[in-house]
Amino acid sequence: MLRGQIHNLLHPSRPFMQSQPTVIRHASSRPTLPRLPVPDLRLTLQRYLVSIEPLLREDAERGGPAFEPALEQRRRWVEDFENGLGKLCQERLHQLDKASPHNWLDDNFWLKKAYHEWRAPLVINSNWWLSFVNDPSVPLDVQLGHNSRALIGNTGLTRWQIRRAALLVHRVLEFKAQLDRQEIYPDTTRAGIWFRRTTSHIFNRSRLPRPSCDVFSTPPSASDRSSRTILLCVHDWFYAVDVLDDSFQPLPVRELEKRILGIVADVHRRLSEGASAVPISVLGADDRDQWASNLDYLLHLSLRNRKTLSSINHSLIALSLDPYTYVRPSHSATSEYPLLQPDAPDEVDDHLHNLRSSHPERPARNRWWDKPFNLIVESNARAGAIGEHSPCDALVPSIVAEYAVVQGIDDTMFGGPIDLTEPHFSSSNVDMASWRRLDWDTDAYIEAQCIEAEKRIKCLVNNSDDGAMWFNAYGTSWIKEFARQSPDAYVQMAMQLAWYRTRGTFTATYETALTRLFHHGRTETIRTLSNDSRAFVLGMDNSSLTTEERRKLLERAIQTHTNLTRAASTGKGIDRHLLGLRLVLRSELGEDHPLFSDELFSRSQTWKLSTSGLSAGHQFRGTGFGASEADGYGINYLAGPDVIKFGIESKHSSPLTSTQLFKDAITQALLDMRLLFLVPRANM
Repeated sequence: MLRGQIHNLLHPSRPFMQSQPTVIRHASSRPTLPRLPVPDLRLTLQRYLVSIEPLLREDAERGGPAFEPALEQRRRWVEDFENGLGKLCQERLHQLDKASPHNWLDDNFWLKKAYHEWRAPLVINSNWWLSFVNDPSVPLDVQLGHNSRALIGNTGLTRWQIRRAALLVHRVLEFKAQLDRQEIYPDTTRAGIWFRRTTSHIFNRSRLPRPSCDVFSTPPSASDRSSRTILLCVHDWFYAVDVLDDSFQPLPVRELEKRILGIVADVHRRLSEGASAVPISVLGADDRDQWASNLDYLLHLSLRNRKTLSSINHSLIALSLDPYTYVRPSHSATSEYPLLQPDAPDEVDDHLHNLRSSHPERPARNRWWDKPFNLIVESNARAGAIGEHSPCDALVPSIVAEYAVVQGIDDTMFGGPIDLTEPHFSSSNVDMASWRRLDWDTDAYIEAQCIEAEKRIKCLVNNSDDGAMWFNAYGTSWIKEFARQSPDAYVQMAMQLAWYRTRGTFTATYETALTRLFHHGRTETIRTLSNDSRAFVLGMDNSSLTTEERRKLLERAIQTHTNLTRAASTGKGIDRHLLGLRLVLRSELGEDHPLFSDELFSRSQTWKLSTSGLSAGHQFRGTGFGASEADGYGINYLAGPDVIKFGIESKHSSPLTSTQLFKDAITQALLDMRLLFLVPRANM
C-alpha cells in the first residue's frame, strides 16, 4: 500500500468534481523519467548501520551484548563486504541494469521476490480491501435492509444494488477512457507518465498461479471480445458482460443497468430450477501451489474451462454482487431494522470483513481473487473493492475508486427513478446478446477440492482480527497548521509509541514509499524505527522530562523520518539495494558473507509493524491489508484534515497482539502527543 504524500500531487483539491475534465495537450517535447539508480554501495551500508542501532541498543538494554562492541562487529563486516565481495556484487547490479530494458530492480527481482514466489493464499495475506462511502441517494430504509420491495425475485439482490453497481462500473470505465484520451493525467507531466503506465496494469489482466512462481496473464488483442467485458460474479456463477462499444468507449450507464438486470433474470431462472454453482473462486483463494494444481486439472477437463479462464483473465475488471449484507451474529440489529446504522463502528467493521474475505461463514466465494480490481456491492448498496496487489500498489486503484465513488446515483442518467411497483422481470425474455455465461465443467474431484479449500480458508479468516478506527479528535489540518509538523511522520511516531506501550520493546517497522520519480519505479522501504524515534518513545513516559523536552524529541524524530522518506523516494533507500546485493551472490561458487547471515540483518527486515498511508480518504470509510508477521500488525491509514482512519489487522492466534488494544493505544498516543503542542514553546 502507498503513501499519502502523493495525494496532493495526483488529486486536485476537489478531485474529479468537473463534469468535463480539462484537456491538457502539448506538442512540445515531453518529459521523461530517469532510470532507477543502483544506489551507492558505501552510502547504503552506512545507512544500514545507522538503521540497526536502535535494535542493538534494545539488545544491550535487555541484557544482550554491549552496544559498542556489537556495533563495531557489524562495522567490520560492512567494511569487509564493501572492500571485497560487495564490490563484485555492486558491479553485477550495474551490469544487470545495463542489460535491463527499464531498471535493475523491476525487470529482474521485484515481482518475483515481493509477490509471485510467495505461496501463501492471497486472501488477507496479500490482497488489499477498501470500503467506499455510502451513496446518499440510496434510501435509508434500503441501507437498513427494510425495503423488501427492492428485492429482485429469489436472488437476494436489490434494484438499488444493481443501480449502484452499474454506476460504479460506468465511472471506472469513464476514468479509463479519459485516461486513454489523455484528458486526465496526461503524459505531458512526469506524474502523468508514472500514473498512466501504472494504471494500465489494473485492467484486462489477472495473476495466474504457477508452481513455485506465479505469472501475469497475457493481454488480450483489440479484436478479442473479452477485452471489452467485465467479469460479473453472482451466486458463485460467472458472466462476461459487454461494457464498451466498438470504439472502446463506455456504454451509457442506463444500458449497463439493463444488461446486469438481464443477468440477474438468468440467475433467478437458474435458482428457480434448483441449480447451484460449484464455488470455483474458493480454489483461487487457497495456497498458490494448490491453486496452480487445481487450475491445471480444471483446464485439462475441457476446452470450455480454458475459454472461461481466458475470458476472466481478459476482462477489464470484476464486479461481485452479493445476495446479502453481511452482519456478524453478535452485531444483529433490531427486528424493525435488520441492519446496523450506516457508519456505526461495528457496521464499518462488518463491511470490511465481507470485503476482506467474502462472507466469513462461506469465505472466498463470489470473487476472483487474482483480478487487480474487483468491485463488490452488497444487497443494501454498500460497496467497496479488493485487489490483487502485485500489478500495482493500492494508491493507484484507490484513485480510480475515488473517481467512481465521488458521483452518486443520478436517476436522470437511468431514465428515471427506480419503479418498485413494476412487475418482476420475465426470465423467458432475457436478451443474451450482450452477455454470456462463463461456466466451468467440474467433477467430483474438483467439488471435493472446493470443500477442502473452503475449510482451510475459513481457518485463515477466523484467525484474522481486523477492524477500523476513526480518530476524530484532530487531523492533518491541526498537525500542519498548529503543530507545524509532517502529518505522515507524526502518525508514524504515534504508531511507534503505541507499539512500545503495548509490547514494551521496539520492532523493525515498514512504511511504503513510492519511487514514482523513476522509470518503472515501484516502492522502497522507509525504516520508521530510528535512534530518534526510539528516544522520543522512551521520553514520552519519562516523568523526569519536561513537556518542552518531550516535544523536542518528537520534532527531532519527525525530522529524521522526513529525511528517511525523502531518501527512500529519491532512489537512496537501502532495502531494495540490499535485496539486490544478496540476490546476485553466487552460492554455487560458495559466495556468502556474515553481513547477510547475521541474525540482526534478518531481524531488521522482520516487519512486525507493517504500515502504509493512502490518501485523505474523503470517499472511503476504511481500508486494510494483512499483517506481515503472525505476532504483528498490518496498518493502513487515511489521514484526512479532521479525521484519521486506521485499518488494523492482526491475528487472534497471537497472545501478543490485539487489534482493539492497538486501536486504544494509537488513540492514547495521538492524544498524548497533542498535549506536547498545547504548552507554549520556549524562546519563540
